Amino acid sequence: MPVSESALDELLDQLRKFAAERDWDQFHSPKNLSMALAVEASELLEIFQWMQESESLAPDADTRARIGEELADVLVYCLLMSNKLDIDLLQAAQEKMKKNAAKYPADKVKGSSRKYTEY
Repeated sequence: MPVSESALDELLDQLRKFAAERDWDQFHSPKNLSMALAVEASELLEIFQWMQESESLAPDADTRARIGEELADVLVYCLLMSNKLDIDLLQAAQEKMKKNAAKYPADKVKGSSRKYTEY
């Protein structure tokens, strides 16, 4: 489902308010936010750790809910960090996609999972 820029802005406003009400901004340094992001990504990874490939493609309802919570945590820390460093996250993602398109031209990598340095 596409996420609009206005929806991200609204979420970021909610996150700023949430942190301000708790006086947590003092803890939201890029260093701390990057570590929190890594922890949440690891928690997402842990859900899939011992699953078979087929299980990961069709998780049960409880597992999907846990996945959604961890994805939300990852998104929150990405937004907080981009805000702290004044990085336009959507623009950064679009620029990264352009770089990826140049590194991985479809006619050379289609159907392959090899890294761009290996083709």
